[in-house]
Amino acid sequence: MRNIISVAFLLFGATLTAQTIKLKTNTMKVAVWDTYVTKKDGSVMHFDIIAPQEIRDTIVIYNYGKEYLKTKGQEGQTLSSKECRFCHIETLRPQWEAEIKQKGYFIIEMENCN
Repeated sequence: MRNIISVAFLLFGATLTAQTIKLKTNTMKVAVWDTYVTKKDGSVMHFDIIAPQEIRDTIVIYNYGKEYLKTKGQEGQTLSSKECRFCHIETLRPQWEAEIKQKGYFIIEMENCN
């Protein structure tokens, strides 16, 4: 009986390990775009635009930033390659996922974003 339980445990444990490995290999990667925009009052706001790594069109990324600027009353402020640059790739964090699925991007407010 102990041998049957041991075999069942080993098989079940192997299944869990395989599922864990599968989840890790399917983890979404995102690109982080470091962004500094001069606000209407002359101060500089710093935020990161987080988007799926597959989005490489800078116009799309800049438009995400412009959408965000509208929500902060900063529509019309310049956002181009001077203000927004690709920084790095990282693994999607759970707290970003829903918003990225809904809007295509997530914003991390760093400085002067009020």
